Amino acid sequence: MSTLPGSRAPGEGPGPPGRSSDLPPPAERGATVIPDRVVARIAARAARAAQSRRAAIPPDRSAPAAPSARATVRTGSVRLHLAMDLPYPTDIPHVCERIQQDVAERVTQLTGLEVGEVTLTIRRLVAAADANRGRVL
Repeated sequence: MSTLPGSRAPGEGPGPPGRSSDLPPPAERGATVIPDRVVARIAARAARAAQSRRAAIPPDRSAPAAPSARATVRTGSVRLHLAMDLPYPTDIPHVCERIQQDVAERVTQLTGLEVGEVTLTIRRLVAAADANRGRVL
């Protein structure tokens, strides 16, 4: 089998251009930057999933508003501030802690950023359907 000058036979020499052997070292390639607003959207969706899983909000006409989120990304770390509604009655400290952990884990998983802090603000408590029946004497 003959080959053209400058070409390689299959299996000889390095692979085609663009392979990892042709790339500069990782430190010289640059960095992936994820904007704050993108991290905030990821956190808001993670908070919504955690809210429904951890807080068991009843689906009625007083349904809670979607959680909101703000993010501040600095040198591979992110600080999150979430605001959401929770059902009443509930174990607020326990539910809040679990939501904070769930959101931090999900944001880290999807972005690769270390979550340094998750601040959670409860906007309002949503009464469960049977809590509106009044007192029994």
